[in-house]
Amino acid sequence: MSKPILVAVAWPYASGSRHLGHLAGAYLPADIFARYHRLIGNDVAMVSGSDVHGTPITVRADAEGVSPSAIAERFHAEFVDNWERCGIKWECYTSTGTENHARVTQEMFMTLLEKGHIDKRRSEQFYDEEVGRFLPDRYVEGTCPHCGYTDARGDQCDNCGRTLDPTDLIDPRSKMSGSVPVVRETEHFYLRLSDFADQLGEWLDSRVGWRSHVLNFSKGWITEGLHDRAITRDLEWGVKIPVDDLGPGKRIYVWFDAVIGYLSAAKELSERRGEPDLWRRFWQNPDAESYYFVGKDNVPFHAIIWPAMLMGNGGLNLPTNVPANQYVTFKGGKASASRGVGLTIGEGLDMFEPDSLRYALAASFPEQSDSDISIEEIARRINEELAATWGNLVNRVLSMIHKNHDGAKPATGERTAEDLQLLATVEELLAKEAKQIESVELKAGLRTAMDSAQAVNIYLNATEPWRSAKTDPERSATVLTTALDAINGVRVGLSPYLPFSSAKLDAILGEPTGWERVDVPDGTPIPKPSPLFPKVDLEALEADL
Repeated sequence: MSKPILVAVAWPYASGSRHLGHLAGAYLPADIFARYHRLIGNDVAMVSGSDVHGTPITVRADAEGVSPSAIAERFHAEFVDNWERCGIKWECYTSTGTENHARVTQEMFMTLLEKGHIDKRRSEQFYDEEVGRFLPDRYVEGTCPHCGYTDARGDQCDNCGRTLDPTDLIDPRSKMSGSVPVVRETEHFYLRLSDFADQLGEWLDSRVGWRSHVLNFSKGWITEGLHDRAITRDLEWGVKIPVDDLGPGKRIYVWFDAVIGYLSAAKELSERRGEPDLWRRFWQNPDAESYYFVGKDNVPFHAIIWPAMLMGNGGLNLPTNVPANQYVTFKGGKASASRGVGLTIGEGLDMFEPDSLRYALAASFPEQSDSDISIEEIARRINEELAATWGNLVNRVLSMIHKNHDGAKPATGERTAEDLQLLATVEELLAKEAKQIESVELKAGLRTAMDSAQAVNIYLNATEPWRSAKTDPERSATVLTTALDAINGVRVGLSPYLPFSSAKLDAILGEPTGWERVDVPDGTPIPKPSPLFPKVDLEALEADL
């Protein structure tokens, strides 16, 4: 039976170009996971969108002297282009700027308010006297009180991952004027996160198969005690508050409305497809599963705050898993869009073929610990692993069949135990890889798929069909057909990772019908192949930098 699988992916701020750390941290893992589930026949909804609200956008708009909407539109268009070039396939990629998203956000706000999980409070907030404005959290920077990082933001420290309030910062400074802000009283709505401490603790204790750093971090929050969080800000850019209690100049703040985007995107998908109840299949079906692909700095929002909001709202599925990745570092420094560290996605795609880039990043996914990448390491993986192991295998088998057998797969003779063992090995590794992907062990899944390719290489080196072509052509033909049938299984295992080169093989061998190895029919035309993965000339690449 087809299972509904919601693949919910972090919403990128439309405030600047995203870098390869973002791609490796959330978007590529989600795409690989979703492609696997589509291939095995599950009903997948992979959703996300550009986060067009929040202070990162208004900060940039102020700096450039343009409107926040101009910034949001520019980078939303860039993101859409990035996804298309990189082969990221969505059921719905939208933005937080739609009427649908505003409506769904306001509906959840009202439900939580009516149930007593939102209340109104007066609090102290930084105010910039030079510009005459209250400062939302990202307009304040300073020293993190937990780790001493001197460039912590008012909402979160990029160094230690702790969420913050601006007033927590040591030596705070305004991003607008550089001055030291003063504290003034203001009034806002708060999510009563403390209402859900016991329920969240029990739920987290019941999680099986989650990454240890996600569970440990989340349980640590519960142990320290959950603090109620403001969900509105002194802004005029964002979703309007559906009640007038606070007066003008206030909006629902970005972290609250962004996570609701997973639900609003599913409802938008329903509208697009003309199926009003489609979203319920992913959100109210007890058999549905939901996976949230985010970076570790987003763990508290997806493993604590969003589940609390769902519990408070009622009637909606909680996350099945939050497979948050650790950080990607670039030559030792944490990749960061705001600090300009690391290649942007567009720069990476200008330098490398999309499948080659996908492979190199997937081989370095920071699933359990931070991973360091560099241009040199990406090139090495492409040349020494992808092209040498898989690309060369496909090219030489297709070339030998094309040359020696009139451009078509010959009839398969009687297979030996060695032949049958190769096919069995490929099938066993496909099954192993499936379990790894379903457990969101995507880096291990890629290694298993490459082990399968290497098994075919070892088989060819042992059987040497190029030598037996003259002395025993029938045996040579059987070896080549066995290798081709094995390749037909290996390419299934690599297809979620390498969609572009897999499509080239689909045109020759036929599209896979499921997660299984099947024999290529005898007589299938085999044209003269071209290399799947051109080798990277690192010297030329570096000369262009």
